[in-house]
Amino acid sequence: MKPSIYITRKLPESVIAPLQSEFEVDMWEHGDVPVPRDILLRKAESATALLTMLSDRIDKELLQKSPSLKVVANLAVGYDNIDLEAAKELGITICNTPDVLTETTADLTFALLMATARRIVEADRYIKEGKWKSWSPLLLSGMDIHHKTIGIVGMGSIGEAVARRAKGFNMNVLYHNRSRKHEAERALGVQYVTFDDLLIQSDFVVVLAPLNEGTNGMFQEEQFTMMKKNGIFINAARGAIVSEEALEKALKRGDIAGAGLDVFEAEPIDADHPLLALDQVVAIPHIGSSSKETRYEMMALCVENIQAVIKGDQPKTEVQRKKA
Repeated sequence: MKPSIYITRKLPESVIAPLQSEFEVDMWEHGDVPVPRDILLRKAESATALLTMLSDRIDKELLQKSPSLKVVANLAVGYDNIDLEAAKELGITICNTPDVLTETTADLTFALLMATARRIVEADRYIKEGKWKSWSPLLLSGMDIHHKTIGIVGMGSIGEAVARRAKGFNMNVLYHNRSRKHEAERALGVQYVTFDDLLIQSDFVVVLAPLNEGTNGMFQEEQFTMMKKNGIFINAARGAIVSEEALEKALKRGDIAGAGLDVFEAEPIDADHPLLALDQVVAIPHIGSSSKETRYEMMALCVENIQAVIKGDQPKTEVQRKKA
């Protein structure tokens, strides 16, 4: 029997054609609806490989019930949806899609920062709702970006790419990271500071850190009260890094001036979520890497990783190596 691949969202035929020529491929029929848990468990039981999304919970239960499973290729840089320890114990290779989405995600992050600071979404709504009757000196006046201070929380490859963009706006770039990036400091002219100092000094606080034990719930009321009153908060990392209740309170109290959010604690976020009622919040549906070029590259990388593992070769982007 051919090895079997299960894909948890509908992908373009051109992407999965290389797999179909070699393996038995089964795919969930929807691109915009997650595969139900019971179906995912059933399909995984006989699968040699899974091509998964960040919204799929690949936990110990699933991995233990999948005796044929050799590889999980996650269509994302992050892999907080996967139980890495259980995968390691069971000798299952986990792959992700780093690097190919770095520049695209940095583009989106900086666009979100600009849209929030300059009130682009509010202005678009204002004109489309027929409210623009005349010009006025302070109509929808926002906040300058150039020559301001940006504080980047999480100086990985995406953080460095955002720093390069910020330098083009003559911004002063601060960063906080689990470890110092001396090469980035030399190459980009960025400055390492403590987390508290970053919050206090930055006009824009941009979160690009991975979700882990150290960052889960990192932003609470205390952190927002440390920011500048005219500060802008941007989260393009993971929703669970931020307490949405604390952010809502901070915005309503005027502790900070605005927020741009690409990620949320629960996704998709409910349309009646109180954050979405605030004009000073720009909210977008987790589209950091969503350019056509990049998403196709991510899919192709997942396919290549699956092919490599099944054939006994080393995948391009393995999160953790199999146990010897």
